[in-house]
Amino acid sequence: MFAVLKTGGKQYKVQAGDMLRVEKLAADAGETIQFNDVLMLGGDAPVVGAPFVDGAAVQAEVVDQIKGEKVIHFVKRRRKHSSKRTKGHRQKLTLVKITEILASGADKSGVKVASGQGDAPAAKAAPAAKKAAPAASGDNLTELTGVGPAAAKKLEEAGLTSFAQIAALSDADIAAIDAVKVKPEWVEQAKELAKG
Repeated sequence: MFAVLKTGGKQYKVQAGDMLRVEKLAADAGETIQFNDVLMLGGDAPVVGAPFVDGAAVQAEVVDQIKGEKVIHFVKRRRKHSSKRTKGHRQKLTLVKITEILASGADKSGVKVASGQGDAPAAKAAPAAKKAAPAASGDNLTELTGVGPAAAKKLEEAGLTSFAQIAALSDADIAAIDAVKVKPEWVEQAKELAKG
């Protein structure tokens, strides 16, 4: 039995016992991982997915984290320019040994799903959560005319997080705020926006 799996933007035809070099995965040597993106299962009764075969998976053991061969990028320019440049690159790879091909029941196996490059998705999700936090605690102050992200941040640092707080400011309160110059138009707009 063989399977065609997809990982790192490439497709591989594998059987149990095969050694495979794939794009770097977030796994340590000795760990068992599972590839859920199976495009085809072959053998006595071939199954072709649309695009993936439901419930199918390929399990593998991580042998080592390695680097590929050095690729030389050489640029030579013609005639009088007399310049050339050599640049080397070694791709980071993961060496895996295919242990088992599952035709069904992949979601119940309890094996770690293979994912690339460590915690890159978590790093992308963190700034989004950070941006959502100020909006959850108060109103979106950028709705006021002339208030951009920088001015909204300064208003929040001054303790003004909602339209009701800005609408309640008196002339003396406005003069006491040093972080940002609060315009009288903002107070009028805040009163309208606070009403809903």
